[in-house]
Amino acid sequence: MAPPATSAQRVEKRRTALRAQGLRPVQIWVPDTRAAGFAEECARQAAIADAANRADPELSQFEEAVAADIAEHLNTLEAGQRE
Repeated sequence: MAPPATSAQRVEKRRTALRAQGLRPVQIWVPDTRAAGFAEECARQAAIADAANRADPELSQFEEAVAADIAEHLNTLEAGQRE
């Protein structure tokens, strides 16, 4: 009986299988949500975005049009699945 695979061997086997499927690893760096000041910075940026949205009356019309378009598209897709 072969010795059990190490975690490194299992990871390499999994990565090899994923590469064989045409995938590749990508490293993504994201903000550390545990960092001091993170929540405050999020609130600050959200307030800026909110103020900008409120200052642009055409934005809400655009958002409503997009939402209606998406809803129509989803309804079309759902109707196609029911047939």
